[in-house]
Amino acid sequence: MNNDVLIRIEHLSRHYGPIRAVENISFEVKRGEVLGFLGPNGAGKSTTMQILTGNLSPSAGRVIINGYDILDQPRLAKAELGYLPETPPIYRELTVYEYLLYCARLNKIPKNQLRNAINSAMERCGLTETRKRLIGNLSKGYQQRVGIAQAIIHSPAVVILDEPTVGLDPIQIREIRSLIRELSNNHSVILSTHILPEVQSTCNRVQIINKGKLVLNESIDDLNQQMQSDNLLIAFRHPPGIQALESIGGVVRVNKVDNERFELHIEPANDPTDKIVKMSADQNWHLYELSPQRRSLEEIFMAITSSEHQHVDVEPQALSVAAGESN
Repeated sequence: MNNDVLIRIEHLSRHYGPIRAVENISFEVKRGEVLGFLGPNGAGKSTTMQILTGNLSPSAGRVIINGYDILDQPRLAKAELGYLPETPPIYRELTVYEYLLYCARLNKIPKNQLRNAINSAMERCGLTETRKRLIGNLSKGYQQRVGIAQAIIHSPAVVILDEPTVGLDPIQIREIRSLIRELSNNHSVILSTHILPEVQSTCNRVQIINKGKLVLNESIDDLNQQMQSDNLLIAFRHPPGIQALESIGGVVRVNKVDNERFELHIEPANDPTDKIVKMSADQNWHLYELSPQRRSLEEIFMAITSSEHQHVDVEPQALSVAAGESN
């Protein structure tokens, strides 16, 4: 993976009066990375995405896109961005080619490069065979492809995708995920989604925002290590007593699940699996099941974000409301 940092967020905050929608978050995304950006409803994710795409100004902090500060050099910074909102900004009455020609002109691609830019975007997104078809007659999966094509037609450094697979069937989801991974070869990709398996199958790194603050920033490899549980589920035809299992080195605590099954809390550095297998054979316990209990990404997400007091992610129009109340 190339080490070029294509997006840098420095101490980013957004406040609406006393409400802190985003509070002092910082991170980087390098070329070749697909960053999964997660958060429960009202966590500050939407506000952050609006700031990153230049649709909302921060109260403090900086957003730098491929070397350009989005406040100091907004035109240059936004030229390095490609964005697919949750609802693709497509015109159903246009053909695929007509729409992408329109998008290419909006992005000020020179006339002598228009055809190549459109053909490249269609080829990368699997749209070449549909170039003459009306967008309104395409399946939702192909409409999503058109949305991604408009986001990459000007070869931006950073591509931001908001819920790109919502409403798609399993085959379409797989195709879009493959396309996202392909995009990362030449871009930084930020993927905002509520679909947790999508993050595990598509992203290199995952961030979770909660109550306006980043509460997790891990590579997928490191996250997979965290998901390895310190528990074992075991079952015997002739089960021993709990005390016999607790006497095995590396076993911290034993919970009885039913007459034959037990949940063992173990010391990861002193894995008792081999000892359990040997003792079962020696004592005729007839071990027939032994499996590590993995934590899911959903369990990690819930553990991090669960709280009695939910944060409210304020939309931009709320600023005027708050200002009116203060007068």
